[in-house]
Amino acid sequence: EVQLVESGGGLVQPGGSLRLSCTASGFTFSGYPMTWVRQAPGKGLEWVSSIRSEGSTYYPDSVKGRFTISRDNAKNTLYLQLNSLKTEDTGMYYCTKGYYTGLAPLSQGTQVTVSS
Repeated sequence: EVQLVESGGGLVQPGGSLRLSCTASGFTFSGYPMTWVRQAPGKGLEWVSSIRSEGSTYYPDSVKGRFTISRDNAKNTLYLQLNSLKTEDTGMYYCTKGYYTGLAPLSQGTQVTVSS
């Protein structure tokens, strides 16, 4: 059974930083691309970043240059470094196995709130 557990969210002021983690189990983590998505209050899912198994990374323009996705295949862990946070980055952040499909995540997510 695939299990993904996100952590690291919190309340941060605009311009601040957070590091999210996602611990994976139930599949061969190193063999799959991984993705972060988010959902702002009252809005749909938004793709945030993806990383291939060998480390190539992809970002939408909305977060490029501010967010950094990475992975530690030895620890079965996915990361997302969030810098220069803006109020519009507020939302629930989820990690997903594979590339973005638009389907609702099955994990609990971690809440990021950017507010002064």
